[in-house]
Amino acid sequence: MTSTKPLTTPVSHTLPSPLGDITLELDGDALVKLSIHDGPAMSNASAPEHSLLAQIVEQLTEYFDGQRQGFDVPLALEGTAFQQDIWQALLDIPYGQTLSYGELGAAAGHPGSARAVGGAVGANPIPIIVPCHRVMGANGAITGYSGGSGIATKQWLLEKERSA
Repeated sequence: MTSTKPLTTPVSHTLPSPLGDITLELDGDALVKLSIHDGPAMSNASAPEHSLLAQIVEQLTEYFDGQRQGFDVPLALEGTAFQQDIWQALLDIPYGQTLSYGELGAAAGHPGSARAVGGAVGANPIPIIVPCHRVMGANGAITGYSGGSGIATKQWLLEKERSA
C-alpha cells in the first residue's frame, strides 16, 4: 500500500533550553517531532529560517519563561487510532495538573488500558507541547519519561508548572 501523503522535505531547528537542546522538525506546515536532548544545551540561540519554527521557538521560550501555559501551533501526530486518542487526551490535561495512566485512558475512552496508555504516552513524538509529562503512576509517583534526562526532565517540567 502506498501513502497518499505528499512527499516534503522536513525542516528542522535546534534551540537551547533549560532542559538541554531541543530539536523541532516540521513536515509541511506542521510540527511532527520535538526531541529533548540529554545534557546541557550546546546549540547557539539562532533565528529559525521557517516562520512556523520561529512561532514554535517563541512559544517554547514563553513557556520556559513562565509566560505561556498552552501552545497554539499546528501538529501532525502520526500513530494508531489508539495513540491518537491518547495524544488528544494529553492535550486536554490542564497546565500544572496531572492524571494517572488509568485516568488518562478513561478520559480517552479506553478505560482499563493503563499499560497500553503508558506505551502510547511513551511514543508521543511531541513532548512538552503534547504534555505527556503530566501523566503519573496510579500512586502519584513520577514514572518514566523518554525525553532529555528521563525522569529528571519530567520532574523539572512538573515543578516548573507547579511553581507558575
